[in-house]
Amino acid sequence: MKQLSRARIAATAALSLTAALALSACGGASQAGTGSASAGGASATCPNGEIKFGIEPYEAPDKLIPAYNVLADALSKKLNCPVKVQVVDDYAAEVLAMKNGKLDLGEFGPLGFVFASQQAGAEPLASFATADKKLSSYKAGIWVPQNSPLKSINDLKGKSLALGSNGSTSGDALPRFALKQAGIAESDVKLDYAGGHPEALLALKNGKVDAAEINTQTLATATKEGTFKASDFRQIWASDPIPNDPITIRKDADPALKKAVTEALLQLDPKDVAKVGSFLDVTPPGPMIAVTKDDYKPLFDLATALNLTEKNL
Repeated sequence: MKQLSRARIAATAALSLTAALALSACGGASQAGTGSASAGGASATCPNGEIKFGIEPYEAPDKLIPAYNVLADALSKKLNCPVKVQVVDDYAAEVLAMKNGKLDLGEFGPLGFVFASQQAGAEPLASFATADKKLSSYKAGIWVPQNSPLKSINDLKGKSLALGSNGSTSGDALPRFALKQAGIAESDVKLDYAGGHPEALLALKNGKVDAAEINTQTLATATKEGTFKASDFRQIWASDPIPNDPITIRKDADPALKKAVTEALLQLDPKDVAKVGSFLDVTPPGPMIAVTKDDYKPLFDLATALNLTEKNL
């Protein structure tokens, strides 16, 4: 996913990943400091003296890193091993980094997980639960200005639609699938890939497009920050609920590491994941809960229905 423009990524150059990792993962990344726990050297549960945790840039890295540092620090203490957060350039970079053994853990968007599973063998461990301990979800949506003549997705023929990035679940695949279900050819809509969810919202606010994808996660964040007034706009389409991002582990990880990380994730206090949860529209936050590949079957089905492959990332 080209989730953020290169210009925005460059703005966080001080957090850039080393050139070696950037080359091996076919994309740059931003990284935070390691977790607070100090490792006593490499071990089965602390490979190479640290655990590398990749995150897709579904928001600006300078916003994501402080939130994920809270989660990583809590995880570090439970594992007695530093957990280093790395925000990658896009979906493809994270999939390739895990495939090449450059990441131990990775949080993928639901559709990104499909390709991470298929191409890198990523194994889901846990995801974000609601306060009542059920797997949280979010929805894709298409919005228009309040005074727009567009009333439904059927009215998008001949209009412009801002999407997030290639390979995004809610910012690309689901809106395109909705067009297909409505009998609208993609060639009959001007699809504008804005570079990310916030950028698609901004394109709509600035009047550059007739409509834009805005998922409930971006909507919640922008509303909280005061950068989007929902009453000035109107939603004309919404998807079914999408299971929230899984935290995964590389397939060749030591079984002891898989067990330790799973247990540590499931033991995290809701306050440890609250800041991340706010980005994922999980408010109030619950604990992490175990997930399996079956929880994401609808996304595998979606990839099949749209003939998507890793080349679409």
